Amino acid sequence: MIPTHYILLGLAILLLLSVLASKASERLGVPALLMFLLIGMIAGSEGPGGIYFDDAAVAMFVGTLALAFILFSGGLDTNWQMIRPVLGHGIALATLGVVLTAVAVGLFAMPVLGFSLQEGLLLGAVMSSTDAAAVFAVMRSRKVSMKGRLKPLLELESGSNDPMAVFLTMAAIGLVNRQDLSWWLVALRFLVQMGLGAAVGLTLGWLTTKAFNRLRLEYEGLYQVTGIGIVLLIFGVAEAIGGNGFLAVYITGIILGNSDFLHKRGLTRFHDGLGWLMQIAMFLVLGLLVFPSHVAAVAGAGVLVAGFLMLVARPVAVFLTLSASRMSLREKALVSWVGLRGAVPIVLATFPMMAGVARSDLIFNLVFFVVIASALFQGKTLMLLARLLKLDGPLPDKPKYPLQFDKTEHTLSEMREIDVPAGSPAAGRPISDLKLPPGSLILLVNRTKEFLVPSGTTVIQENDTLLILGEPDMFAQIHVRLQATRQ
Repeated sequence: MIPTHYILLGLAILLLLSVLASKASERLGVPALLMFLLIGMIAGSEGPGGIYFDDAAVAMFVGTLALAFILFSGGLDTNWQMIRPVLGHGIALATLGVVLTAVAVGLFAMPVLGFSLQEGLLLGAVMSSTDAAAVFAVMRSRKVSMKGRLKPLLELESGSNDPMAVFLTMAAIGLVNRQDLSWWLVALRFLVQMGLGAAVGLTLGWLTTKAFNRLRLEYEGLYQVTGIGIVLLIFGVAEAIGGNGFLAVYITGIILGNSDFLHKRGLTRFHDGLGWLMQIAMFLVLGLLVFPSHVAAVAGAGVLVAGFLMLVARPVAVFLTLSASRMSLREKALVSWVGLRGAVPIVLATFPMMAGVARSDLIFNLVFFVVIASALFQGKTLMLLARLLKLDGPLPDKPKYPLQFDKTEHTLSEMREIDVPAGSPAAGRPISDLKLPPGSLILLVNRTKEFLVPSGTTVIQENDTLLILGEPDMFAQIHVRLQATRQ
């Protein structure tokens, strides 16, 4: 048996290499997932590391656990005000778009790969979800973003289509193993799973905000521990009653991320780091699980499936789903191309292996190849297409302030950023003349990326960003004094 300290040393090396690889991925302009997978493959049985690992059950467990925390973290970072205008389109892409993609790939796999209809639908379902995080990581590395409402639309789609892909995969496995399974029964299961998952997420999400505001824990670190327990509880409860646990934790994350509760900043930052840890762990395990020689053996079929998915299935699904929207042809074309595949398809590819589905090894290797091809080809050409379609824009600069404020049980105040627009009556006046509400305080002035510690004689200028501390009911009056423009 390998000594414990050698196992810990190996884990430390893999983890630190993954952190460094994420930095390298930014410079190379490729998604970090490729680097994490590569490290896992190098450490695996056919790489220099020589770690033999072929336990699909462990990989499935790690993937499921990691995905729950990743979706919760994604929900925490979701701004409801930004996704609300695209809610209908996002849900349509995450449901109907996923189904159309799975069906198109399934029908293609029948004549090309010799699959039955059920096996083809299983392959399509496994690779039907997208990973917008990989897209935005590439764009951040080049300091660009997307114009209009494309970014929130893609974020919503990628965060909410994973539960649909999980359901379709499980349903397709049932169809493969039970040829007599009724399509009406599958539809009923969909309504029950999604309905119960949403109900659990909404109910327990609301209760969690109340609980965090009433908890009076002696040690701040216990709030983060509570957050971990909440994610596991919500996922477990939803699955135990027949709901979709992934949808439940994502909805809970959105509710918490858009609510005001104690220690919110600390909890959000903790789960951001935990989400990254889960991504690294998931990709490393999946990289260890794959045998590169087996993936290379299906390269010919993989090229055909990847090409059809990127050039036909995804565009057809997007254009049909968004046919009634007012989005321009250019916007629909870019959404079609931003369908990068991430870790979820590889995790879902372990489900047929655990269910004993025939040809599950072939499905796993095909999916692995398609994910790599999608990340490489679409990831490297994404910015070029966005530029050609004139849908790229500058990435908004999000300043990192030298001080932070987290609401606790002993404070009623909160800290907000307020911009001073051109024409504001506050511009050109010292802070002492602004007559802000008593009890409010300007902590910092962000001026051309420099932070100034203000005094009463500091003169406010146009386009300043003020970091202000005050009670919530004060900010309406503060906005009027700072953002009203001269007539």
